[in-house]
Amino acid sequence: MALVAANQGFGSMRHLAARFFGALSPAGPPENDERWAQAYLVEGERSLWRRMSGPDRRHAVGVARDAIQLLGPGEPDRGVVAAALLHDVGKVEAGIGTFGRAGVTLIAMVVGRARLLRWSPADPPATRPPRRARIGMYLAHDRLGAMLLAAAGSDPLTVAWAAEHHLAAASWSVDATVAAALKAADGD
Repeated sequence: MALVAANQGFGSMRHLAARFFGALSPAGPPENDERWAQAYLVEGERSLWRRMSGPDRRHAVGVARDAIQLLGPGEPDRGVVAAALLHDVGKVEAGIGTFGRAGVTLIAMVVGRARLLRWSPADPPATRPPRRARIGMYLAHDRLGAMLLAAAGSDPLTVAWAAEHHLAAASWSVDATVAAALKAADGD
């Protein structure tokens, strides 16, 4: 089906199904994974990390560990690990749960991501936004995440990857080897 082939950066249906079923448990990663992840984050990033949902933190730890393995031996770069851990941090601004996220993703795949992105405010509102804005914000989590990370004092690579992780490889500013490992580790 053309919808699956041109799914606008959402990943494969297999990836989306795995993320959905994995998100049904609200638990975060095990305590040892929490400590491991936070050791790679600067204070502002740790604050953002704590705002992420349990399922998002579990996913992020898996992405980070897989990216490290894909990049090979040696001490992993802190900014790269932080990029893997925080690539989806912009989702915290939308405040949409698992079932809402699944619904928004499916609707965006049908009607087009760009059409729903118009609902996203330029900046996150100070109060809980209306549902329509939250949908746009969820779909703009890459841009919002980059804004949050820049404000938190993140490494430029971490900020760039948050902004670029749904783009085609030709649009990446992050080193191609690092970006390819991060993308493969994310699975979408």
